Amino acid sequence: MLYNFNQNSSKSDWQVVDDVVMGGRSDGSFYINEQGNGIFQGKVSLENNGGFSSMRHSIDAKVGTNSKVKITLKGDGKSYQFRIKSSPYDRHSYISEFQTTGNWQEIVIPLSAMYPAFRGRKLAIPNFNSDQISELAFLIGNKKPETFRLEISKIELI
Repeated sequence: MLYNFNQNSSKSDWQVVDDVVMGGRSDGSFYINEQGNGIFQGKVSLENNGGFSSMRHSIDAKVGTNSKVKITLKGDGKSYQFRIKSSPYDRHSYISEFQTTGNWQEIVIPLSAMYPAFRGRKLAIPNFNSDQISELAFLIGNKKPETFRLEISKIELI
């Protein structure tokens, strides 16, 4: 289990990072709801060259014999990115995009399919192939202004 949201989860485990770090105007927030699920919600703005909102969690997890990540979530019909880092010193992330349906889903992502990118640009290095995960993140940035809401129950290695 990489992260199992519950009523005892701390919202301080996750850090929201919006495009305001580069002058944008997007506004995301995170909280734990009454059911114990993590809620990542807000609005993405394209003002001042903005366009994304994300939330991140530092972790020290071994991949072991697992080859996939399974995320149990309920989205709003929009596209999101799930991101991981293999080292806290990496500037780049490994990314997989997924589409939500508005219903509860289990998103299964092969680790080996997660591609490396930095600031929106794919890098010419291999896809994820590490035995270590140091960060989990979710990002929305669909190149349009929009509100969003993602409800997350758990993130696990399988």
